[in-house]
Amino acid sequence: MSEDARTLIAKAAHDVLEEVPALKPLKLVVGVHLIGRGDVQQFRLQLPECIATKDIAADSKVQLEMRRDEFNKVVEVGTVAAWRAAFETGRAKATGVQQYLQLITQVTERHEERTRLRKARH
Repeated sequence: MSEDARTLIAKAAHDVLEEVPALKPLKLVVGVHLIGRGDVQQFRLQLPECIATKDIAADSKVQLEMRRDEFNKVVEVGTVAAWRAAFETGRAKATGVQQYLQLITQVTERHEERTRLRKARH
């Protein structure tokens, strides 16, 4: 995947917001740190507009940190389940204001539970 990191970050945010529409009203600035070979690229992601810029996100409430190659793999899959797997295995790490992190976690867990229930009924 040789796409621009800003494009990939915006695509990842858009995919998550489309899959979990309950997160769309959330106004949030996220600092994204992608770790490459010997360097760290820093981006600022503004939600819900999904605007990604290559900038230090000094006003961010949540910081996301992961390796660039892992980020590319997760974006390629593009599902909330792929993001959850990345966080559970330690490939991705989120820090910041605890209330925001808990809110995002609860909303996505409820979405996944509803999705599982729909699949079980059919």
